[in-house]
Amino acid sequence: MHPILEKVTEEIIERSRATRDAYLARVDAAVEKGPHRAKLACGNLAHGFAACASGEKTDLAGSEKANIAIISSYNDMLSAHEPFKDAPALIKQAIKEAGGVAQFAGGVPAMCDGITQGQPGMELSLFSRDVIAMATAIGLSHNMFDGALYLGVCDKIVPGLLIGALSFGHLPAVFVPAGPMPSGLPNKEKVRIRQLYAEGKVGRKELLESESQSYHSAGTCTFYGTANSNQMMVEIMGLHLPGSSFINPYTPLRDELTKAAARQVLKFTSQGNDFRPIAHMITEKAIVNAIIGLLATGGSTNHTIHLIAIARAAGIIINWDDFDKLSRIIPLLTRIYPNGQADVNHFQAAGGMGVLIAELLRNGLLHEDLLTVADEHGMKNYTQEPRLLDGKLTWEPCPEASLDTEVLSTVAKPFATSGGLHVMHGNLGRGVSKISAVAEEHQIVEAPAVVFDDQDDMMAAFKRGELEKDFIAVIRFQGPKSNGMPELHKLTPPLGVLQDKGFKVALVTDGRMSGASGKVPSAIHMCPECADGGPLAKVRDGDIIYLNTQTGEINVRVDEAEFNARTPAVNTATNHHCGMGRELFGAFRRGASSSETGASNLWVED
Repeated sequence: MHPILEKVTEEIIERSRATRDAYLARVDAAVEKGPHRAKLACGNLAHGFAACASGEKTDLAGSEKANIAIISSYNDMLSAHEPFKDAPALIKQAIKEAGGVAQFAGGVPAMCDGITQGQPGMELSLFSRDVIAMATAIGLSHNMFDGALYLGVCDKIVPGLLIGALSFGHLPAVFVPAGPMPSGLPNKEKVRIRQLYAEGKVGRKELLESESQSYHSAGTCTFYGTANSNQMMVEIMGLHLPGSSFINPYTPLRDELTKAAARQVLKFTSQGNDFRPIAHMITEKAIVNAIIGLLATGGSTNHTIHLIAIARAAGIIINWDDFDKLSRIIPLLTRIYPNGQADVNHFQAAGGMGVLIAELLRNGLLHEDLLTVADEHGMKNYTQEPRLLDGKLTWEPCPEASLDTEVLSTVAKPFATSGGLHVMHGNLGRGVSKISAVAEEHQIVEAPAVVFDDQDDMMAAFKRGELEKDFIAVIRFQGPKSNGMPELHKLTPPLGVLQDKGFKVALVTDGRMSGASGKVPSAIHMCPECADGGPLAKVRDGDIIYLNTQTGEINVRVDEAEFNARTPAVNTATNHHCGMGRELFGAFRRGASSSETGASNLWVED
């Protein structure tokens, strides 16, 4: 085991001792031997199975069979979640055959950042994570269940499900993916058309045709954004069945893996001899594994927020410094768009999670000793991949090495020696930067600030031709308390156009970028946010900003006394709290913690 990995893990364990012990004590007090529904009064229980078939009523009235909750993010508008349509029937039948009962306990909302990007609805996106966590808890609150299956894929959905699951940490849990859609239009061509549209060289018809060829069927989008980072993260923590993350939907193997997940959770209830509650699976080591997976694959910056909130739900305290320290020792092992041209289907074909995990384990860069949902304990089980042999699901060893080293490489020959995710710090506060997709010549920028309080104002300035120069775009008042911290991904094409023209450009914001953010250098999630009087609110047009994503420096070149004497700006954008449901989220905005503490208001500290 790498000594820095051991040291960071020990620091997290020690830092979390009090909160982790309190969490586990609360969870362990909720454990019941035998079915939880036995605690219900007859009237309660009758309500709980009133709509069941007669056989299920008999089973649930008795005390022999476990009852498994299904919590799903299914809807038929979003491609990633549409494949969950048939999953409840598959799950119920599989659990019935294995000697249990399953009930659909609740649905959770699932919104798509790809649809709401640059729209008012995006300002609900981050807070939807906490809504999903609460909806998950409501679905499980009837105390009818002995285990749960969680069906979710995309950006805020999996973190929300996981936070909700950890609030019921005494229950075993298995997460069930849906899988990516087959590959469509190559990513390089998609980006080309987007930039041509930003320059006004093609019209909406050509752009829509390109986008439709990219996002063309049921399944997760195939680029490596937050959705597919979720799937990687859940598998490397041991909550997916080995090798199940990136199997395409509506295939025989996908269906068999869904049924296998159902049978698996039934093995781990308190009625059996192999009790595995999720609270004892999501440990400090599991959280560290998730960070390592994120770094090794160049995953979404959104998880520098989500993982902190997930860990907190398990009583574990992590921070950006943990990400930064691990990034120094974890090499970048994959090239998946936006960090390369391949998509997740190419990654899967090259060897996928099994080869990645095996490579990290061989080099002492991953914790092996985890309690997982595989039959045997430990992450070595995740160096296997699922196969259908004569219609029967089995697992075989993954390839000994990558089948395409341009997509999935080795520790000896990485794409970069660090994970490419750095903490940014300086007189403008603290933030994060992802540089795995940024060319080395663009990783350091020193240029005058051009300040905006709304992303639409920057788009308008670009269209007027006012940004044909070296500059650093400062987009203020985009933090959780200001407007829900929307992603600012629609700024990527114009900034990319300017960068391609030879201008030195970068982005600094207290908001977020998309999980698909790519070649433009940035410092995002800046804390304290502007709404809390953060230093970014003191920056003025023309101030020289020095951004060094290699060293993590982010400083404004203004005399310290002068800068400190400035009065922070007041948010001039006043149209972000009403309309499109935003008026319902005032309490979320007011109560949100900082980006570095998970941007959540789910926990009130004593």
